[in-house]
This record gives sequence, C-alpha cells and structure tokens, in this order.
Amino acid sequence: MTPAGQQRLRDELRRLKDVESPQVSRDIGTARDHGDLSENAEYHAAKERQGMIMARVKYIEDVLSRAEVIDPTKLSGDRVKFGATVSLLNSDTEEKTAYQIVGPEEGDLKAGRISVASPLAKSLLGRGVGDEVTVHLPGGTRVYEILAVTFG
Repeated sequence: MTPAGQQRLRDELRRLKDVESPQVSRDIGTARDHGDLSENAEYHAAKERQGMIMARVKYIEDVLSRAEVIDPTKLSGDRVKFGATVSLLNSDTEEKTAYQIVGPEEGDLKAGRISVASPLAKSLLGRGVGDEVTVHLPGGTRVYEILAVTFG
C-alpha cells in the first residue's frame, strides 16, 4: 500500500473510533430510553450500525497490521510496477488516461487509482513505454498503448 493509502485508512479508523462509535452508542442509549426494545426500530437500526462500525474497525486494523507500505517517490524505472502512474492511450477511441497502480484497499477509479489486482493493472505490470496491452474487461476487450511510466 502507498503511504497516502495508509493515511486514508488511519484517518477512517480514527473517525470510526472517535466520532461514529460514540455517536452510535449515544443513539442506542436514546433509543433504549424509548421503552420496549422488541419493537423499537430505532434501537435495532442503531445496534446494526454499531455492528457494521465494529466490523469495519476490525477489518481496517487487520489491513493496517499486515500492510507493506511502499513509497512510490522512492521508486524509478521504465517498467510498470506497483506505485507507478501509467499514461495510456485507448487504441480504439484515442482517449488518453492515466492511472496510478495502488494496493487493493486504495483503488478509486474516479481518483485515477486502480488496484494492483485489477485486470488492467495485471496486464500492465512489467510492460514499458510503447507497449500495446490487450485487456479483457467485463465490458469487453480493450487495447491500450503505454505512453509514459512515472513514479512519485
């Protein structure tokens, strides 16, 4: 995972523990004060939310404890690898795009980050500038030309 991805997860964990968990505990207390818990939808919704928060906290803690953090600014080379930002040309549409290859927890297509486990990233790994890559995606097959590989 990248340092930025690690920081995003730490921030989410802090928000879950410091803001959302105490809030849902207060919501449970308020709902409990309304009486009969067997038919109290507010109480059951708050308990369900508490369970989801606790599960997410455990998941993030596990991911962070096992994460290997790799700083892309310290990498270099002319081949696509984890942390690289790859500029691509879609051979069919002539559309140019750029994606940074990041850890599975960091993927965000709208932000230009794709998971190293994605079909596109897998087909790009080890390739260099000028290479054409055929990618089999759920929406069909696409051909990309690698225009640039940068780090940092």
